[in-house]
Parts: sequence; structure tokens; C-alpha cells
Amino acid sequence: MSTETELLRDAYASFNARDMDGVLKFMHADVDWPNGMEGERVHGHAAVRAYWTRQWGLIDPHVEPVGFATEGDGRVAVSVKQTVRDLSGKVLVDQMVEHVYRIEDGLIRNMEIREVARL
Repeated sequence: MSTETELLRDAYASFNARDMDGVLKFMHADVDWPNGMEGERVHGHAAVRAYWTRQWGLIDPHVEPVGFATEGDGRVAVSVKQTVRDLSGKVLVDQMVEHVYRIEDGLIRNMEIREVARL
């Protein structure tokens, strides 16, 4: 398993455990991160922390990486099973998505979310 794959697996595990500091330690200080709820981007640890704090107060997302591939430009594409529940446990979303990461100097610098085409 590559170092990048290990880093991303650990980051997903920390996110699912709601260990915000555990995830942020894998991110560049000026990380560029998607705000999937509101369709914009946030930059830096403080903005990611604020976004996730708000998100986790409204919904209960769980993201499980199921596959990793290196793209031609060096980014890592992760196939992810995403399950989002409301705070009472009702499933709101259960789908596959793709998270694409740029990793620089051993830290996540950027992430984008791609929808996966349904057959």
C-alpha cells in the first residue's frame, strides 16, 4: 500500500470517528477543500473546522473508501461509498462518489468531489 493511500485511509477513519484534529493533521495548512453542502470551497484548517462543525451539527455523514487509483496528473482518485443520515439516523443519501486529491509534501493540498455516473 502506498504512503498516499495510507494517509488517505487514516484521514477517512479520523473523519468517520469525528476526530477533526486527526484529519486536519493530514492537510496542508492552506488546504483547498470542497463544501459539498453549499457548493463552494473553503481554505485552511480554520475554515475546514468551521465547515465540518456546522455539517456535523446538521447531518451524520460516513465515507468509506473502496478503491484508489492514481490519475495521469498524479492526483489520487478514491472511490467512496457515501452514506448521509439525518441526526435521528434516517438515511438521506446512499451513493458512490469519487474524491480526487492532490497531495504535496505528504499532506492533502486539494480535494474535489466527482459524481459517479449511474448505469
